[in-house]
Amino acid sequence: MNPSVLTRYRAMAYVTAVWLLVFTAAIVAKYAFHVGDTMLISQIHGVLFIIYVIFAFDLGSKAKWSFGKLLWVLAAGCIPFASFFVEPKVTRETRGLIVGTATPVKADA
Repeated sequence: MNPSVLTRYRAMAYVTAVWLLVFTAAIVAKYAFHVGDTMLISQIHGVLFIIYVIFAFDLGSKAKWSFGKLLWVLAAGCIPFASFFVEPKVTRETRGLIVGTATPVKADA
């Protein structure tokens, strides 16, 4: 598997997680304190989440994940703070697949 697939997923997992926290804070501010607007933040998060879903599907198909594991990874993108715990686990598991498929480098003698 190409390592860039994992890199894209990792980047979008963190970016989406941060925007989800920003969106959650904006929702709390709007409804609890009647301050601010969430339209722009929600639209940005929506676009980022769509990209996250695409990259998670790409990684899942190349890593041969079960449907249940794919749903678990996608659900982590919907729960504040969950991606910060799920992404490192997914990275550890997937790095084993990347290392396992690497071809050994021949040394010149």
